[in-house]
Amino acid sequence: MSDDQRALARARARQFALDAIAGGDPTSWFDALYRSASGDAGAIPWARLGPNPMLVEWLGMHHIEATGKRALVVGCGLGDDAEALAKYGFDVSAFDISPEAIEWCHRRFPESPVHYAVDNLLALTDDWNGRFHFIMEAYTLQALPDQTLRMQAAKNLARCLAPNGVLLVICFGREPNEVQASLPWPLSPDDLAIFPQCGLREVSFERLTDAEGVKRFRVHYEPASS
Repeated sequence: MSDDQRALARARARQFALDAIAGGDPTSWFDALYRSASGDAGAIPWARLGPNPMLVEWLGMHHIEATGKRALVVGCGLGDDAEALAKYGFDVSAFDISPEAIEWCHRRFPESPVHYAVDNLLALTDDWNGRFHFIMEAYTLQALPDQTLRMQAAKNLARCLAPNGVLLVICFGREPNEVQASLPWPLSPDDLAIFPQCGLREVSFERLTDAEGVKRFRVHYEPASS
């Protein structure tokens, strides 16, 4: 995808989101965007058709026992991170609020062992409480327009984490003194303090910069009692 095509896809997604927020339903735009793409992954600005490099790198740097363990992928999109974790050895569940995204996953990976489902990060089932040994959250929180919704999401993720489990959060980052950009809103360390408020402890906080000079944070959390 060219830079111009990527910029156009981002602009379209941003307009879908702003329209949904203005209409009082800040999460409805995800499915609208996936449906409007008509099977063209290039219309989804975060679809790389491969696993998140920051996830792959992190797994290569840490010894995480996957055999017999369950993993959860938040806002799984087209499924690449979920498939990567399944290959790593986890029993993977992955959800997205968009039914079209989940159908897309099934089309792309018809023989996949991943348990794909339609679900809402703001209203996750209680059946997942304490169930997952590894949770992957990348770029979903920062698509929510305010800290109240992010706190609700963080509480849901924290309760899904098994004792001694790992929550890996990847996001666009900003420092507290930096101007808040447009959607997807980069998160500051203060924004991410919602996770310790939900009973998790910060194991590591990495400030990384990609090849385009974009700042990203990669944060490892575990239950405070572990």
